[in-house]
Amino acid sequence: MRSFASAASAILLYSSAVYGQGDPYTNQSEVPYYGLSPPVYPTPEGTGASSSRWATAYAKARAIISQATLEEKVNITGGFTGQCVGNSGSIPRLGVPSLCLSDAPDGIRGNEFVSAFPAGIHVAATWDRDLMYQYGKGLGEEYKGKGINIALGPVAGPLGRVARGGRNWEGLSADPYLAGAGMGNIVRGIQDAGVMANPKHFLLNEQEYRRRPGDLGEAMSSNIDDRSLHELYLFPFMDSLREGAVSIMCSYQRVNNSYSCQNSKLLNGILKTELGFEGVVISDWGGQYSGVAAANAGLDLAMPDSVLWGQNLTNAVNNGSVTEDRVNDMSTRILASWFYMGQDNAYPSPAVYGSLDKHEPIDVQSDHATLIKKIGAAGTVLVKNVNNTLPLQKPRFLYVTGYDANHASSPWITAARYGGGYDVNFGWNTFQGTLVTGGGSGSSAPPYVVSPFQAIQERLTKDRGILRWDFDSVNPVAYVNADACLVFINAYASESFDRLTLTDDFSDQLVTNVAANCSNTIVVIHSAGIRTVDAWIENENVTAVLYAGLPGQESGNSLVSVLWGDESPSGKLPYTVAKKEEDYGSLLNSTVSFDAFPQSNFTEGLYIDYRAFDKEGIEPRFEFGYGLSYTTFEYGALNVGLVSGAYTAALPNASIPIVQGGHPELWDTVATVTCTITNTGSIAASEVAQLYIGIPGDETPVRQLRGFQRVPVRPGETLTVKFPLTRRDLSIWDVVAQQWRLQEGSYAIYVGASSRDLRLNGTLEI
Repeated sequence: MRSFASAASAILLYSSAVYGQGDPYTNQSEVPYYGLSPPVYPTPEGTGASSSRWATAYAKARAIISQATLEEKVNITGGFTGQCVGNSGSIPRLGVPSLCLSDAPDGIRGNEFVSAFPAGIHVAATWDRDLMYQYGKGLGEEYKGKGINIALGPVAGPLGRVARGGRNWEGLSADPYLAGAGMGNIVRGIQDAGVMANPKHFLLNEQEYRRRPGDLGEAMSSNIDDRSLHELYLFPFMDSLREGAVSIMCSYQRVNNSYSCQNSKLLNGILKTELGFEGVVISDWGGQYSGVAAANAGLDLAMPDSVLWGQNLTNAVNNGSVTEDRVNDMSTRILASWFYMGQDNAYPSPAVYGSLDKHEPIDVQSDHATLIKKIGAAGTVLVKNVNNTLPLQKPRFLYVTGYDANHASSPWITAARYGGGYDVNFGWNTFQGTLVTGGGSGSSAPPYVVSPFQAIQERLTKDRGILRWDFDSVNPVAYVNADACLVFINAYASESFDRLTLTDDFSDQLVTNVAANCSNTIVVIHSAGIRTVDAWIENENVTAVLYAGLPGQESGNSLVSVLWGDESPSGKLPYTVAKKEEDYGSLLNSTVSFDAFPQSNFTEGLYIDYRAFDKEGIEPRFEFGYGLSYTTFEYGALNVGLVSGAYTAALPNASIPIVQGGHPELWDTVATVTCTITNTGSIAASEVAQLYIGIPGDETPVRQLRGFQRVPVRPGETLTVKFPLTRRDLSIWDVVAQQWRLQEGSYAIYVGASSRDLRLNGTLEI
């Protein structure tokens, strides 16, 4: 059995002996960002020792693999493009089927009779663990209904380091704790439905520019120190493993100059040794760039059309470049994951069809529209509300403007249709209709879209009101008698490119022009991430502003329930909105380089998003965790204490075997924080209470999110909120000991409504 100490020592031995104290993985203070990733060999063989469920799965897998020929074992490690986005090889004579893999993380892309769920960033904005779980469960039910074995998601890579990152919207916030809660609960939901989750992209896939090798040279190298890697980017993946994730997708780009899918430090050292991963490592599509190196570094399944393995892998075994034990482990991990999920027992056959394929429809939508509407509303963030502009009080006359309010109005615009074209992959772009998803492989395939205009019209007609609208003009006609003017704008992002701006002149001018003639202008932003608003946010005629995210197919219905006050907004920002783009500093844009071996140096260390704003003393426009309500809340009765008998600063017991997610003692609750929340207003609403911790020590952010709870509170009611704190929550990564370690001293405790609206404070002594 592996021990925590022996595994870590082996990794450290490689690092220090081969690369010395300057290696980027092992030394925080002296980082040569152009160094190499240290080697960690051989790949740890999966044993199934982390749980009885894994042990049973491994026993079944080994029984089959022991009967397979080398060619058959090799065959199931190489994917191919078939009925699904990707398929694994099979061994028909032994009853091993081809596994079906498909995306996206917010719905089954390019298919019929499936649901378009909110995007990951929108789910994160709910700050609701239960909704995160229900989201995963709903996704899993649809994937299973279509016979898909592996759902390619959820996403915590990118985490959101780069403000203009093209795929930030697929992820679950720029904070590792919030992203980790999302990853863990979504994985658990997907797998409770019987589908294998596939957390991605492992690791440091933080920009789209030069993420893959091409005409200019190699892919970008994300160069990082060991502590930042663990405390930021690895952190949420630990939660997904803790919740039982059976597969992981490695990313396209290089990490410390070694491609992720052949990076032995990442896959063999961190994932399979330090974190005890028992499942299968799958390459991103076309992300395998070597044969022997990838096999020996820990890649198990190459997708989707591996020309580097197949007969080449068989030859590599025969000539001794790759051991047959490694191929046994690769194939065993694939089958063990299949058995672990019980997919050998009457799992549906794949029913994944394109829109032009003739087939009997298989409807997997169930009642997921209700959940989608609920998440859509819960993730809507109110950031401005002057004199209780919202909720609307039975308005009789509304004026709706903006290209995002409705489906595209011009028939020659691609987004005026849906299905059968490239728009299936890339969704809707800016100025082409209401935005419900981002672009690329993360986009979904809506069965329908309830636009904001449609939902507003249906709601207003119930009160016999009237509407006027203009979806195209930048300077619409003013209707001075309107009760309110609603302006809809958006901010699009997609896989394959990074954003060029966090604003746009057309949309800003539209808001300004409407506000010049309407004293009650309400702005709604559907956004794939950060969207700056300082061109008009202080205009006195802009009375309310909502960040409505990427809410999925029920977009309009979710929004209307908030606008009319059927429920009070409770969403909180999962990122920081700056006053101006330059406030993001070096983290505004992706690294651009025309070198043959481009380098992206993570010199900021732990300081991204709100941590950077706190460090530099920059006042944001809207801070991380910010969001208004239709009522008011009072915080009180803070209590902080260690759990009786819990470990303090001592290192974890090295004799305890590693389980998925790391040393089991990392997940022990060592302290608790409680407080009360009272609804002091007149409207029933949910509040998201947030706990921030100041961990003692050098080069540590002044505050880090380490707890949150969304609680519904009735007017006049007082509820107690409890935040459990695990050993990991209170630890830093010790780069010398290669362990998570508590710090002796005073931990600052802050509880409040955002990262800067801190109502209570105390200390925890360790």
